[in-house]
Amino acid sequence: MKVLITPTSLKPDIPLPALKALKAFADEIIYNPFGRPLVQHELIELLPDCDGFIAGLDYIDADVINSCNKLKVISRYGAGVDRVDLNAAKAKGIVVCNTPGANSQAVADLTLGLMLSVARKIPSLDAKTKSAEWVRSTGIELYNKTIGILGLGAIGKAVAKRVQGFSMNVLAFDPYIDSEYAKANDITVATIEQIVKNADVISLHLPLTAETRHIINGNLMNSMKKGVIIINTSRGGLIDEDVALKMLKTGHLGGLGLDAFEKEPLGETAFSSFDNVVLTPHTAAHTKEATENMANMAIQNLIYVLSGKECKYTVS
Repeated sequence: MKVLITPTSLKPDIPLPALKALKAFADEIIYNPFGRPLVQHELIELLPDCDGFIAGLDYIDADVINSCNKLKVISRYGAGVDRVDLNAAKAKGIVVCNTPGANSQAVADLTLGLMLSVARKIPSLDAKTKSAEWVRSTGIELYNKTIGILGLGAIGKAVAKRVQGFSMNVLAFDPYIDSEYAKANDITVATIEQIVKNADVISLHLPLTAETRHIINGNLMNSMKKGVIIINTSRGGLIDEDVALKMLKTGHLGGLGLDAFEKEPLGETAFSSFDNVVLTPHTAAHTKEATENMANMAIQNLIYVLSGKECKYTVS
């Protein structure tokens, strides 16, 4: 039994019980040799003789999947499966599973951190103060503002609980929204159009699909309140970044907090010139607790499938 592990936070020397269990289960484990998500030719080189794959943020397209003759399971280290060609996997009889909810608290924490950082320009002020500058900057309060949460899954719900501590009015959209949960937790169910019209802060927690790609586009941004802050700790393709950059330049957007980008790694970007933009390297899920949760679930999912057991977190 041979397994490839590509999440960069899973290394052979990390003392996780789940890794110990995997080492006892598998005959051979290959770890990510590059310290970043793997690209197509690297996966094609490493995967063909593997039985199982614990996948990080790699793009696993049809060519990669079709090169695998032994692979039985792709176990995502995380909830999102937008980087896996599910149709190709299904055609090859490869089970795809994920770890929903394992990192929700970690992502919600960073979401709040980005909101505060953008609203008060904390990173910019920190850098200037450390450079012996003593500047005055006027930010905005989150207290009593309206937040629109797009995607009320485990992460969206965790964000809603946190912002209510700031007495924020919570609007939420989700195509499969739990209306009873929303009512019980003082969350107003709203359309995207209602959120765009009323929200001072918009936080994205949707999966990236053909329907949600560039869901935050020029038409929506033009309809948003002047000065709105947009936070994205989900997937980069949800926002049309070119339009967002133009809206920042005109002042229509009040700021951006981005942990996910259309192209990753990000590299040089025009966003870095704005003190009301805070950028982090797709790190929302990277806490000690979330790493352990995701590792436990991803490894258990893989072992279950390879052992012929039913995996409750099967996506395809």
